[in-house]
Amino acid sequence: MELSVERVDVWAAAIDDKPGGLAKVLGVLRDAGVDLQFVVARRTPEASGKGVVFVAPLQGDSAIRAATQVGFSVSPSLYSVRVMGLDQLGVIAQLTQMLADGDINLRGVSAAVLGSQFIAYIAVDSLDDAEKAIDILQRA
Repeated sequence: MELSVERVDVWAAAIDDKPGGLAKVLGVLRDAGVDLQFVVARRTPEASGKGVVFVAPLQGDSAIRAATQVGFSVSPSLYSVRVMGLDQLGVIAQLTQMLADGDINLRGVSAAVLGSQFIAYIAVDSLDDAEKAIDILQRA
């Protein structure tokens, strides 16, 4: 199976849990010319009225400057691996089984298919686990 596998920094920011909360921070990134490939947002049940948004990648000084102005920072405890390849029946099940066989616990997985390609962001608990996951997935 031919895969593109790389570690990526995921950036996170708090957002207001109200209409326009997400649009506000994403609009700043858009206006700065940031080309995002990954966005996940959700409410934060432990903080009433707040949510969190995760984005990747942020590349270049202007993108990082715009992002930090609206509260984004690299999530210090979130280690992510981006995997892309040809979509096949059960591909994410196969990849997550390979990681399980390698004794890697998954913190989270986000995956999607567009046309004939899939993309997955796999979050693990440590930099060591991320490096181990990359090694395992590159041998797939």
